[in-house]
Order: sequence, then C-alpha cells, then structure tokens
Amino acid sequence: MLIRRETPADADAIRAVHAAAFATTTGEAAPVEATPLGALPVEATLVDALRADEGWLPAYSLVAIDSDGQVVGHVVATRGRVGGESVALGLGPLGVLPGWQRRGVGTALMHAVLGAAEARDEPLVVLLGHPEYYPRFGFRPAVELGVTPPQPWGPRYFMARPLTAWRKSIRGEFRYARPFDDL
Repeated sequence: MLIRRETPADADAIRAVHAAAFATTTGEAAPVEATPLGALPVEATLVDALRADEGWLPAYSLVAIDSDGQVVGHVVATRGRVGGESVALGLGPLGVLPGWQRRGVGTALMHAVLGAAEARDEPLVVLLGHPEYYPRFGFRPAVELGVTPPQPWGPRYFMARPLTAWRKSIRGEFRYARPFDDL
C-alpha cells in the first residue's frame, strides 16, 4: 500500500470508495454508475463539492493505493475556521473499501494527513467521529480546547487534535468548509 496525494484521475475511484465505505446497513453499495442520483451516501458526493469550494486544500486529499494502483482508501481535510479565523482543518470524510478495512489503511491515511498538517504548520485538526476510534490519533473533545461545534453535537463526537503550532488563543465556534453546511 502507498499513500499519495489524489490526482484528477482519482475522482471516480474516490467517489466509489466513499460509496462503498458508507453504504447502507445492508453492507452492499450499488456500483456508482448504476446508483440513482441522490441514492449515494452523502460522503460519496461531499468530496466533489469540497473540491469546488474555497476551503479545498489539495495537499490534504490523500489516497491509499494497492500494489495494482487501485484506490482503496481516501481521506481529506479542508480549511475550517475557529472564532472567524482560518486556523483549523476540518477532517473528513475518511473512507476505506470494505475489503480493505481493518487492515491498517485508515490508520495509515490518518497518520499521513496529520503528518502533512503538522509539516505545513497547521495548528488544529477537528473532526466529527467515533469517540472510541479517534483518540488513538491524539483527538479529544474539542470543548476541552475551547472549540465548540457548529451544531449541537455531543462533545464526545466533536473532537480536535492540537498540533505543534496550536496556541491557547484558538477558541470559539468551529465552522467547516461550506459544503458541510449543505449536509
């Protein structure tokens, strides 16, 4: 497995990864080309909307590829705002093809995107996610850092990870890139 930045040629494969990763409870996702418009999980089309937004940061859209060059996972982080300042990244979605789950792909993608954020002196990464999964990557309830969610999500699920460039003055309400508002 290799982690690299996405290329324009990866767009369809990324959509397919998220369609499969966030499929309905049956665990089955119809092929993207055969799925009626609107039937895809929101994560599958969210990345397309994020690419067209001013919050898009290409350096934080990463794919995991197998030895045959197939995209098997994807993660993205876009520009977010805390207290009106562009000082944070909103992480997500993170998706892995079902056949590749529980094989370290998601972990590798998380380490890669967090490493890229650290290398680019980002101060804070925020996400909405499972409280049993993300603490292993240094995430904790964002409210502990004085960062509040844009919606009334429980503090267990709205988490943040401060990076080396973080400072205590980064406080206030978090706002994701605009496409998240349309979910």
